[in-house]
Amino acid sequence: MKRREFITLLGGAAAGWPLAARAQQPGMPLVGFLDPRSPDVVRDRLRAFRQGLKETGYVEGENVTIAYRFAENQIDRLHDLAADLVRRQVAVIATVAEEAAFVAKAATTTVPILFIVSRDPVSLGLVASLAHPGGNVTGVNFLASELVAKRLELLRELVPRASRIAVLVNPANAILTETTLRDVEAAARAKGLSIQIFNASTGRDIDAAFAMLVHERADALLVGDDPFFNGRRVQFANLAAHHSIPMATNFREFAEVGGLMSYGANILDAYREVGIYAGRILKGAKPADLPVVQSSKFELVINAQTARMLGLDIPDKLLALADEVIE
Repeated sequence: MKRREFITLLGGAAAGWPLAARAQQPGMPLVGFLDPRSPDVVRDRLRAFRQGLKETGYVEGENVTIAYRFAENQIDRLHDLAADLVRRQVAVIATVAEEAAFVAKAATTTVPILFIVSRDPVSLGLVASLAHPGGNVTGVNFLASELVAKRLELLRELVPRASRIAVLVNPANAILTETTLRDVEAAARAKGLSIQIFNASTGRDIDAAFAMLVHERADALLVGDDPFFNGRRVQFANLAAHHSIPMATNFREFAEVGGLMSYGANILDAYREVGIYAGRILKGAKPADLPVVQSSKFELVINAQTARMLGLDIPDKLLALADEVIE
């Protein structure tokens, strides 16, 4: 049996999780979790989600069951996975990434849906307003898209010689890509920087994009916000190191595996908040009455070892601003 088929049969549950987590016990509420990626790249985030549930009194395997559904980076599978969760009559569906939120919203108008998205959910059409979402949908906006300009500014401060910036986006995520490019192009114009756009939707595309941006003599790389990219962070870090490319990203997980720097919301906190909301819904709260949480905790992480490898001196200003400097 193929590994992907095996994971699907387990409902996407990661190997080694408690047996109780894989089967609903009589009388236990059932929480659905829908993610476009694979379980092995979001283990820490899932722990944060379960921590949020725990803070509201729910412990997986003791008084709540979680049905995990992972699309393994095959976005077209999300529709079937969401429909399966609805058929199983889950009490709430927690979704990760915009595409999963849209699919879940299309699948049901009655089951409560929680989202984690990187852009304004009002403009996306997911909720009526931040304070009063209305309907059956609410969640967390971690503001990744709004921080693109700041990320570019920090990258330039860390790599002052950079004037040609490569920007890597995923064309398969059209709406998010459009927003990223709009924001980065405006920020680049304001700073007199030249940007070059590269596309990648697969691991092979990422390899090709790095080869091309090196050929085009890009001075640094800004990685666009995309769940698929996060799942390939080790590949990004290895390629950036191999080609000596300074790389700025949205989440600290990139810097932890060797990327130069990251600036963005604390994503683990966002998952924890969604876990808390899931617990509150299990206790009777309505999504329409739960305001959208706007991330307010942002962190700058710099990998000092990578900076030294690239021959970069970290300015004192950035050292003072950094939430963590990885040695």
